[in-house]
Amino acid sequence: MIPCFLQFAAVAAVAFFLFRWREGVRNRNAQSWSSLLAELRRDWSARALNGNLLWEESLDATPVDAWQRMDGPRGLWVIFQNAKVMMQMADYADRSCESVDRLLLETLRSDAVQIRVCVLLALAQYAFSYASDGFRINSFRAATIYSGMAARMARLIQENAAVVLPDFVAAM
Repeated sequence: MIPCFLQFAAVAAVAFFLFRWREGVRNRNAQSWSSLLAELRRDWSARALNGNLLWEESLDATPVDAWQRMDGPRGLWVIFQNAKVMMQMADYADRSCESVDRLLLETLRSDAVQIRVCVLLALAQYAFSYASDGFRINSFRAATIYSGMAARMARLIQENAAVVLPDFVAAM
């Protein structure tokens, strides 16, 4: 009797997960470019990391400077959320434009995953050992990848939809 109940519960849990996953995919596919731009967090800017130049793929800061410029954990969390949105923007470009550079899209997706892992590591290190400098290293790594990702996203937009580039730059 108990194994039958466990099997039913497992099947119900998998069915619920698949239903929620399908709804999430449907919602992501229905998003427009303007709704994605609206999701970018504007309370912190990537331009603070590299001297107001969004087109540069490198930082002009040390790990300590980057930590101060990004306003600590608050800026890291914005980077985490914006990386997800930029990955969705790459997916939107993949669905909407046939002439988009596939290697650039894969690089953007890879950057987003790396940023999110680095941010989670940095926040965990910050929470558990404030005296250590490990969180500054991981936050600097996330900021460096984020700066490069923003520059590549700007290049992707410039090559494929230059009309919306000013909106992206303003949002970043």
